[in-house]
Amino acid sequence: MSKGLLLKLIFLIIALAAVAIMLTVAARTDFSSSAAGWSRPKTYFEQFFIAGGPVVWFILLPMSIITVYLATEFCLTIRRRNLLPDDACGTITTILRQAGFSQLPARLAGKSDFLGVAVAGAVSQSGGDFTKMRNLVNESLQEQALALLRKIEWANILGNVSPMIGLFGTVLGIIKMFNAMAAVGGQPHPSQLAGGISIALVTTFWGLMIAIPALTVHGVFQNRIEMLAGEAAKQAEKLLSQMAYILREQRQAQQAKSAQAIVEIPHKQPRTFRTPIPPS
Repeated sequence: MSKGLLLKLIFLIIALAAVAIMLTVAARTDFSSSAAGWSRPKTYFEQFFIAGGPVVWFILLPMSIITVYLATEFCLTIRRRNLLPDDACGTITTILRQAGFSQLPARLAGKSDFLGVAVAGAVSQSGGDFTKMRNLVNESLQEQALALLRKIEWANILGNVSPMIGLFGTVLGIIKMFNAMAAVGGQPHPSQLAGGISIALVTTFWGLMIAIPALTVHGVFQNRIEMLAGEAAKQAEKLLSQMAYILREQRQAQQAKSAQAIVEIPHKQPRTFRTPIPPS
């Protein structure tokens, strides 16, 4: 099982556990009312879940679970420590000094932060051209930021759709209430209207309860992604300048070493041949 799939499974379990705890607390909490016709106190579970009908059971409750799942995943993955660590530039320059330019992509292959991914891809595709490398780094940072923004867009969709579904439930409850009035000739007992009113109000409640946290999560993480992407672009400019300086140092050192090796090559003495003197 891959690491990403395992993390998603953990997030889903956390979301289900949170919703299960909420429903358990609601089922054990009495919701007392002084309205006439209620023979016993009703629990929050009955008032805010059972009374909502199928719209709550099969649409809004799953949407609330997905919202909790997304919020949990974003909180654990979209963090400065994961996307822009404090030692990101230092790590890359250290690897460059120790392993050299050619080994940099291989050493950064396991990195998932903004700078690590951008530099690894740029070095492997630039062919040593720093102008091209700078453009590739900027493009990679933009692509990573857009990928994260598309990821959190699901929270925005949930936040905009859930009130519409709540409104759908409201209309459904009102229709049910008017049908009850028509069935008794226009003078129904209040208890006969309670079912439609409950559906109308409970579905609206669930729609707002999903929309408010979902839109809040989307806004918070959108600002965080844009802020971290901007900081990463600034750090990338400084990092590329440091990398260029390190490469110049390494080339100068290599040239000096080559020149010294040429100077230190021993010069061989030419061989002298003596002509033998014939005997007298």
